[in-house]
Amino acid sequence: MKEHEMMTHDHMDQMDMAHGDHMNMNDMDMGDGHMMHMGNLKRKFWVSLILTIPIILMSPMMGVTLPFQLTFPGSDWVVAILGTILFIYGGAPFFSGAKAELQMKQPAMMTLITMGVGVAYIYSIYAVIANDLFHVTPMVNNFFWELSTLIVIMLLGHWIEMNTVMNAGSAVDALGKLLPQTAHVVDDAGTTHDVSLNDLQVGQTVVVRAGEQIPADATIVTGTSAVNESLVTGEAAAVKKVTGDQVIGGSVNGTGTFTAKVTGTGDSGYLAQVMDLIQNAKNAKSTSENLADRVAGWLFYAALFVGILAFLIWLTVANLAVALPVAVAVFVIACPHALGLAVPLVVARSTALAAQNGLLIRNRNAMEDVKHLKFALMDKTGTLTMGHFQVNHLISLDQDYSEETILRLLASLESGSSHPLATGILSAAKAQQITYTAATDTHQETGMGQFGTIDGVTYGVVAVSYLEQHHLTYDQAQFKTLAAEGNSLSYLVTGDRVLGLVAEGDQIKPNAQHLVSELKRQGITPVMLTGDNQETANKVAHAVGIEDVQARLLPEDKERLVQQYQASGKVLFIGDGVNDAPSLARADIGMAIGSGTDVAIESADIILVASDPADVIQFLDLARATTRKMTENLWWGAGYNLIAIPLAAGILAPIGFMLDPMVGAVIMSLSTVIVAINAMTLKLKPVK
Repeated sequence: MKEHEMMTHDHMDQMDMAHGDHMNMNDMDMGDGHMMHMGNLKRKFWVSLILTIPIILMSPMMGVTLPFQLTFPGSDWVVAILGTILFIYGGAPFFSGAKAELQMKQPAMMTLITMGVGVAYIYSIYAVIANDLFHVTPMVNNFFWELSTLIVIMLLGHWIEMNTVMNAGSAVDALGKLLPQTAHVVDDAGTTHDVSLNDLQVGQTVVVRAGEQIPADATIVTGTSAVNESLVTGEAAAVKKVTGDQVIGGSVNGTGTFTAKVTGTGDSGYLAQVMDLIQNAKNAKSTSENLADRVAGWLFYAALFVGILAFLIWLTVANLAVALPVAVAVFVIACPHALGLAVPLVVARSTALAAQNGLLIRNRNAMEDVKHLKFALMDKTGTLTMGHFQVNHLISLDQDYSEETILRLLASLESGSSHPLATGILSAAKAQQITYTAATDTHQETGMGQFGTIDGVTYGVVAVSYLEQHHLTYDQAQFKTLAAEGNSLSYLVTGDRVLGLVAEGDQIKPNAQHLVSELKRQGITPVMLTGDNQETANKVAHAVGIEDVQARLLPEDKERLVQQYQASGKVLFIGDGVNDAPSLARADIGMAIGSGTDVAIESADIILVASDPADVIQFLDLARATTRKMTENLWWGAGYNLIAIPLAAGILAPIGFMLDPMVGAVIMSLSTVIVAINAMTLKLKPVK
């Protein structure tokens, strides 16, 4: 969470997600908007496979009759009929995708595939007519064997890709199944009764008993417990929850019983937001995927150019019987099996690993920017520190106000806030059994503090920057002494009078120092940007090993500094996602660290569900591994074509070598298998 000087004290309402008509989990984009349903693709594969079997049995492979093949009078026409059905039925999704690409004047993957199978089919029909009707000599070899296997392999590849992408969200999907069917609602009379989860509303109070699933996002009102959030955060250990803590719907309650006020249900709940997050991440294309499409477009033009050029050259030096098969071989071999799967399979695997480890990726391009990172700018409270404040010092600065009165007024002003500093004040008031009423007419001054009316008098709980800006006198030596102890200081004011101060302490997170040291090891400069006072900032920075510290910053100051650092290199910004939203959006990679509904998912590229600094390193490691796998697969996919196309065109014919199209098809299939296996070997090693 943000420091007091930056916090506007009006706890941001939970952001609503735009729940439009998203692509169904069973749908897949086959090319520039053409959608293929999972069931349709699966059915097309099996039907195409059934059609392929007799084609393989009756059709010679590049004119070579294999021992298991069966031929009889008219078998060529049977193959032609089956091949035509397969071409039209199995190739339909690729043709539709190619049409969309060509309409946009951007030939890419689907166009390249369509060219390969289209040329193979047309040439094969020509071969059957030439051989069986006109009895040409020598016989023309058809490509039905290659055509059928190409279509089946491509359908299988896309089926695997779709299935893998669907499974990417399985860890999150499982959370939705954990939600109970009913919730125990406490009415105004204090009576508990069960209501359907669909009827549960924000603001209602629910009872969660030991061992039950928590029905919705909520804030604990009474009671304590330990909650298992493993499917949400990736942490197996139960998390202690006390009054004021938030719990996430779908988590499993431990041995305690508590009552909680519902803060999110249905589409506004955290699980629903996460589901949208995963869905949107899967739908969006990364830079590498767009690169794969561009490479496919280049290969389309290259194959078209090389094929036509080879045809003309061979027509000149030989004859049509030689030139036509060579050109056809170039077009068929260019079919991009491996290239089409190179990036999507890696992305699918990476998304699955990320979701299983509490890393929610909104912007895939962020992963590819990691290799260029120069700076990691980070907030202090809630990022490097726990964000759980306790009152260490409460001092009256006006003889007319006792310390008890100061605490009562502070609690009244903070009663509607869930900011960590406010929570610390409210906890102190509760511990001292001080009664208070909520202030009225509350309002904020961004980065300065919160104001409200109590018993007809306007009070404010403000940062030291407010005092300086309004030229109010305060004990600077006292301030420095308390701040040097690691405290965040807030002052109670009314008009031009400074009534008292409260000093609250926070604890550094266990993995904060490891995060900083690992960033340095990777050549990334860590920088602390905080709205807290300089003394407290220096103390925390020294403890975790950060040398570059910028303190007493307003939200707009942080955004400005992000831009300044960007002038020297790529910037990662790590914050709590609330008041850091401008900086999260401005940075090359915005990373919101924090759990539950506190995360402002609209502004960040990456969401770390658990508030563990070590997860930053997990993401950096996963991003680098993912980028490496993408690069390897792109080389496998494109590299094959770069070699096979010239060979098929006969570039080595002067030394007696011509690439058999069938050999090219086999190599193409092997490259697809290699790409798939390489993607599946992507692992995420635990942070030491």
